[in-house]
Amino acid sequence: MYLSSLSSVARRSCATLSRGTRPPPTTLSTTSTLNTTTPFASVFRQKHASNQQTRSSSHSPMGTPPTNPRKKVTIGTLRAMHKRGEPITMITAHDFPSAHVADAAGMDMVLVGDSLAMVALGMEDTSEVLLEEMLLHCRSVARATRAAFTIGDLPMGSYEIAPEQALETAIRFVKEGRMQGIKLEGGKEMAPTIAKITRAGIPVLGHVGLTPQRQNALGGFRVQGKTSDGAMKVLEDALAIQEAGCFAMVLEAVPAEVASIITEKLSVPTIGIGAGNGCSGQVLVQVDMTGNFPPGRFLPKFVKKYGDVWSESLRAIETYRDEVKSRQYPAPEHTYPIPKDELEAFAETVKDV
Repeated sequence: MYLSSLSSVARRSCATLSRGTRPPPTTLSTTSTLNTTTPFASVFRQKHASNQQTRSSSHSPMGTPPTNPRKKVTIGTLRAMHKRGEPITMITAHDFPSAHVADAAGMDMVLVGDSLAMVALGMEDTSEVLLEEMLLHCRSVARATRAAFTIGDLPMGSYEIAPEQALETAIRFVKEGRMQGIKLEGGKEMAPTIAKITRAGIPVLGHVGLTPQRQNALGGFRVQGKTSDGAMKVLEDALAIQEAGCFAMVLEAVPAEVASIITEKLSVPTIGIGAGNGCSGQVLVQVDMTGNFPPGRFLPKFVKKYGDVWSESLRAIETYRDEVKSRQYPAPEHTYPIPKDELEAFAETVKDV
């Protein structure tokens, strides 16, 4: 039946074209459908709706596909970069827009960091964020990343009790959060946990030096490794988690010289944050480096402000406010027309309403 209908429609189309005429173009909208129920119409809609559709709503969340799509970054990619000495770029993202722009900008890795507790959820520190909240944000980020390798940060309380608990959480980050790897904080004491997760086939990004989830035990956000003994402890932690199977590790708030020596002693990449440029790569919190915060906010010494998103957003929104108040917006070019006769008919109909 389907083939018969399709052939019939095709014959009629060919006959029309052979007479030197073309069928009228078809324009589809989100609120209209073809006035036919033939299988050919269904095929036509599926094949051509994307490029002939006229939308009256916001654009698809995916936006325009990149003109030069990158190859997907994998563990193999990162190892090859490390082997040839190419710095690895990583940045945090906490939702679809921040991940979308990070991926478009060519980041090698995108980290859904627990820093979203402060920069996205308004919390005091990272200890407040819940596992379910992290998974929600991971899913949002995963929808936007096409090339970057995605890492989800295990929140405090979701992995410290036992390796089995950590593995269960890591599996949820992969299955529910759609992440490709996970990050957790800690050194030698976390080696059995890291080994448990990596044996299950889940890549682990370690984190040594300043570990923010343990700030209370560290006496606050303090630089680590400032003494010979302190530096040796950071190195021992780094070697332990490397042996446990980490594919890379974050070195946070460590003197640059110490970080360089530790990097040389390891066979896996180090990703520095406040650890100098001798690391194998760098990571920053996107909200910090883009300047998406009001004036006067404290920034750690290691943060370089590459933009001023707050000021640009404030300017745009204030201009919008003023134009709405003065009725400059929306202007005629921002409104939809109606045929004059239809408007007159409508006006006549509602006279007595």
